[in-house]
Amino acid sequence: MSGKVAGTLLHLAPGFGNAFANLHNARKAQSGVVNVMGDHASYHLRHESPLKGDTVGISKAISHWTRVSDDAGQVAGDGAAAVTAARGLNGQVATLILPANTAWEAAGATAVAAPPAALRRPSPAMIEAAARALTQPGAALMVDGRALYTDLSDLAAKVAKKTGAVLMAPFFAARTRRGAGSVRLQRLAYEVDLNIGILADKTCLVLLGAARPTAFFAYPGKPSLPEAAGAHVIELCSIDMDCEWTLRALAEAVEAEAVTLAPQDHVPLALPPLPTGPLTLEAVGQTIAALMPEDCVMVNEAITSAMPIAVATATARPHDMLVAAMGGAIGAGMPVATGAAVASPGRKVLALVGDGSAMYTLQSLWTMARERLDVTVVIFANHVYRILHGELAAVGASAGRNVARMFDMVEPKLDWVALAQGHGVAGAHCATTAEFNTAFARAMAEPGPNLIAVEC
Repeated sequence: MSGKVAGTLLHLAPGFGNAFANLHNARKAQSGVVNVMGDHASYHLRHESPLKGDTVGISKAISHWTRVSDDAGQVAGDGAAAVTAARGLNGQVATLILPANTAWEAAGATAVAAPPAALRRPSPAMIEAAARALTQPGAALMVDGRALYTDLSDLAAKVAKKTGAVLMAPFFAARTRRGAGSVRLQRLAYEVDLNIGILADKTCLVLLGAARPTAFFAYPGKPSLPEAAGAHVIELCSIDMDCEWTLRALAEAVEAEAVTLAPQDHVPLALPPLPTGPLTLEAVGQTIAALMPEDCVMVNEAITSAMPIAVATATARPHDMLVAAMGGAIGAGMPVATGAAVASPGRKVLALVGDGSAMYTLQSLWTMARERLDVTVVIFANHVYRILHGELAAVGASAGRNVARMFDMVEPKLDWVALAQGHGVAGAHCATTAEFNTAFARAMAEPGPNLIAVEC
């Protein structure tokens, strides 16, 4: 949210292991992160103490950059190098391993992080080829990164309007500007079958900051790449290249700068009335869309429940959406919401989280309470890892009694109000639409952490 490098302090190899899944998500999201991983004192490592582990090995499995400081005199320079590495290529994971003796030895001089290396750019020939391709029938321009949440989105829309191409975005996009005033675009879905349909009429796909669309898993009888057969895919600029320069060069090549965007090129404001009747996901979405304040940060980690909410909030007040599980590792929703609230004081943060995912990082509630963060967590308490049933069905299988029991969260059911209150967060359980309307309105009006569990 801030564009700055984040930092973690992790305790030896096991502590790094505890963070591994969400560092994987951070890597996929192009987040700049500096991990400081402690290790035993260098002279203690020859002994087989309980916490001894392969710190370099576990770091290299997820980090773009790893270094061990041999003594305290190197720490400042190595730390500056870690920050430089984390800023590089539009965001990387850098890990600095510090043996314990570097904490009590005499330190050296301070150091300042150098600017990262210049980003790679596509050749003029590639720009021209992409410009020509976008004018062909059935062409699409898929963008990611800053083109989804800054003024660059307008420039991308101008390129699409000038060339007649469809403007698209991937499903797994770390940050997207949504709601009233945002640029209209077509977003991919999670399911491979839906993406096959979305891409069926796309004869050419130009990728600018976006990776080639790929199915989440391999499925029997289904393609790994959902693009239409024979479609021409131009990988113009990867996410670790100079995407802003590339977009501006492409706009110049197609003479899009002078294009005027019409009101219909942006999403209108259309707030729904507060719903009545049974509590459904559609009703939850309507309530959120009606009451969510302007400039809210919505964190999405509720894939099987969030589609109706995404549909309802498409024309809500302007807001940012963060996809928490960028690398597919669940448990990132509440930690990402915590980070967003720290980085964006004054903005309401709304986390949409499945109950299964929330169980991985429940301790985030305690951090929200301790730091008095303005986060509202909506837990979709369907008492099952529903995504697993979906993935099982996608490979042509079904859950028997024992498998279904492994997928559910009953006997006992989780009491989310008690869990929230036990961590110092106000909680409410909603079984009706009226109850959710009241609880969500209160959470939006009051600062501080709140949790609302909905049964639908």
